[in-house]
Amino acid sequence: MGLNITLPHEQFPNPYVTPDLCFQFHYFSLRKMHFIMRARALVAFPGGYGTFDELFETLALIQTRKIKPIPVVLVGKTFWRKAFDVNFMVEEGVIDAEDRDLFWYAETADDIWQGILDWYALKGEALIHNGD
Repeated sequence: MGLNITLPHEQFPNPYVTPDLCFQFHYFSLRKMHFIMRARALVAFPGGYGTFDELFETLALIQTRKIKPIPVVLVGKTFWRKAFDVNFMVEEGVIDAEDRDLFWYAETADDIWQGILDWYALKGEALIHNGD
């Protein structure tokens, strides 16, 4: 399943998405709303402004308790540590130290999957519910 944004030049649906399950959005805000309403985890790979927008929107919604927490995984520790210095933000007092626990880093697909499974097990929740 994919939630694709229609852009003038650079965005095309992921080739692994089933065409009948690829939903096209014109506005970023509607795409993000549908994305976060259905997400069971956010796995962010190195990216640009759009990736940062979705990542920080999700972290802000979790931090402010506007949505139920979900696992947030940043893939590629070297990239994310350079692009997003969370320790600096804590030192500046713009986020709390505990906000560092809203996400973790992973390097491989196995690390990502195991981390998500462990997160749900720790919470005592099922990752997949019957009917989902």
